[in-house]
Amino acid sequence: MVPLSYYLTLGAVLFGIGIVGVLIRKNIIIILLSIELMLNAANINFVAFSHYLQDVTGQVFVFFVMTVAAAEVAIGLAIIIALYRNRSTINVEDISLMKW
Repeated sequence: MVPLSYYLTLGAVLFGIGIVGVLIRKNIIIILLSIELMLNAANINFVAFSHYLQDVTGQVFVFFVMTVAAAEVAIGLAIIIALYRNRSTINVEDISLMKW
């Protein structure tokens, strides 16, 4: 039996890596991947607490978070493609100028 603290530590490490990825801000794809990593860290914590408390609510909540993550990826990739076609770059510093 794996203790709850191991799952929480794994979730905290993944969330920290996601925060570092968002703060680096090299390009938009890295930012989206970092946000996905942060959502998955939250999902790990939901499932760990759900198992620890013997309640299914946390696992059901994970399905809703995964649905939001899938929608975020679809919309985010559409925005990235539109920006790349107009600006020919996905670098955050170049896009943040907002001069078309």
